[in-house]
This record gives sequence, C-alpha cells and structure tokens, in this order.
Amino acid sequence: MRRAVDEPRLRAFMRELAAESRAEGRVYLTGGSSAVLREWRESTVDVDIKVVPEDDRIFRAIPVVKERLNLNIELAAPSDFIPELPGWRDRSPFIAREGALSFHHYDFYSQCLAKLERAHRKDLDDAARMVADGLVQPETLRELFETIEPQLYRYPAVNPPTFRAAVQGFLARR
Repeated sequence: MRRAVDEPRLRAFMRELAAESRAEGRVYLTGGSSAVLREWRESTVDVDIKVVPEDDRIFRAIPVVKERLNLNIELAAPSDFIPELPGWRDRSPFIAREGALSFHHYDFYSQCLAKLERAHRKDLDDAARMVADGLVQPETLRELFETIEPQLYRYPAVNPPTFRAAVQGFLARR
C-alpha cells in the first residue's frame, strides 16, 4: 500500500512530473488533490489528474514518478463520470507552473457535480466547502447541471432522476 498524499508530496509530484516529462501541457488536479491543496483535508489516497493535450512523454513519466514518490496516480476527471461542462477549462484555477507544465484545479463546478453524483460523505463535504469558499455559486451550478442533464444517457452508470434529486437537495440546503 502506498503512502497517503499530503501537500508536500503533492507538490513534489508536480515538480517530478514536470522534470520527467519536459512536455508542454496542462495537468488538471481533481478530487482529493484539490481538497488537499485547498486545505479541506490533510491528505488523499491518490492523485487524480487529466492531462491536456494528451502527450506520451507525460504519460510515460507517470509510472516513473509514481514509483519514485511511492504514490497512487490515477487518470481520472469529472468528465469521465458525467458530461463535460461547457467552459470548464476557463473555470479551472491556476495552481503553479513547473517546467513546461501548468497545473490547475479541474473546474470546481465539474468537481462539485461529479461529487454530488457519487454522493460519498467526503464528496458531499468537499462540495459544501466549494460553495462555502465561494468557488461554486449555487445558481450557476443549477444552470450547468441543466445544461448537461440531456446528455446523461451517455453515462449508463448515472441514474438521472437520482442525480437530479441529489443536486436539488444539495442546492436546497444552500
């Protein structure tokens, strides 16, 4: 079992990935990584990332960095679980530049909706923090959900009525 990922280990991951890959691109951190960097929790189990553009040099560097730092790295983003939100790249806050790589938080609206769909306790806590910290505005979240709702049929693991109820329930408490 690999060690938990705290902020120093996450920052080391960013430096090491950039040093190994030397490829120009963006790496979007999501899930527990965003939570750790935003100080919502001390650590996470793995580093979930999306690489844009997809680049073999970066992908080849991932196993090297994973072993060197003894951490879990997953290629996972909200768009793997729910439809991609329009404008997500523009809403993805910058974290740091390391070498040729720019690191960003994956759009918090996308993260929030994906967390509401999954509905684990930590996910719901993170979603609440996104609103409390002003990263997600409830009305915009509602609008973005309504934008993607007609595309949910493309995600067979998602139960659209249950997802809608989760979003409505979350927004009713805000």
